[in-house]
Amino acid sequence: MEVLQHKLGERLLRDEPMTRYTAARLGGKADWLYIARDSVEELAEVVNTAWQHHVPVTILGGGANVLVSDCGIRGLVVINRVSQVEFGHWHGGRTVSATSGTGLTVLANKCQSYGITGMEWAVNVPGTVGGAVVNNAGAHGGDMAQSVADVVVLQPDGPKLYTHADLAYDYRYSALKGRQDRRFLVLLATFNLKKDDPSVIKARMNEFIAQRKRSQPSGASLGSIFKNPPGDYAGRLIDAAGLKGYQIGQVMVSPVHANFFINTNPSQATAAEYYALIQHVQQVVYAQSGVKLELEVQLIGDW
Repeated sequence: MEVLQHKLGERLLRDEPMTRYTAARLGGKADWLYIARDSVEELAEVVNTAWQHHVPVTILGGGANVLVSDCGIRGLVVINRVSQVEFGHWHGGRTVSATSGTGLTVLANKCQSYGITGMEWAVNVPGTVGGAVVNNAGAHGGDMAQSVADVVVLQPDGPKLYTHADLAYDYRYSALKGRQDRRFLVLLATFNLKKDDPSVIKARMNEFIAQRKRSQPSGASLGSIFKNPPGDYAGRLIDAAGLKGYQIGQVMVSPVHANFFINTNPSQATAAEYYALIQHVQQVVYAQSGVKLELEVQLIGDW
């Protein structure tokens, strides 16, 4: 890490608590942590340097959909906040490009202001473009697979362009998510999005915001914990199992939406309690319905 210490100075943080960088306000300390804000070029250089020196690298955006162990994360954690959005008329109908650290809400709002439709579903959705590309994030009937054209991905052997076909999108899945070798970093995505009346786009966004407020709880959570099984909803199965309001330690199955688990006391809750609740819900739902709920969130660190 000496090379990165020399390059980044005080911007390379040592033993940094991950509670500050995750949506559920949970997790132990990162050995090293760097917040990328300035440029994609520096972000790529830092990650490449770590790979070259065999330092494990974990990339995070908004800290949604990740549960970090109380033991923390070994190696280097990169918080990607490089946010740049451009509009144009490029080959193959591509009209928007966004760096991977761009927040989904930021992208949705900028598209609306330019009269570009197709990202309304992303308004008020936590997370960033990079994580959304990898996980095929979606809401309100929309997802990344419907609009992503191609993606620039940094790998140890250099940048590679992934086409839409290369990404092999499926429900909350992409070829990137399925990779065993986690040494990759989404740098940029381009989108095939069409024009529409900004006021009409805004009306759709407002309805999605209202719907989200009606159906999803406030408070520190990771978002949807489980993927919806084919032909059903994880929240319905958990509710049917009588688990709404069930609590382990400081973590509770939301009484509002059973597929959301709430950290009721961020100063005292632990990731171990969160994971124990996940396992309990999986066991009870399987016992009552025969359905094995599959995690949508990613476990990071030692468990």
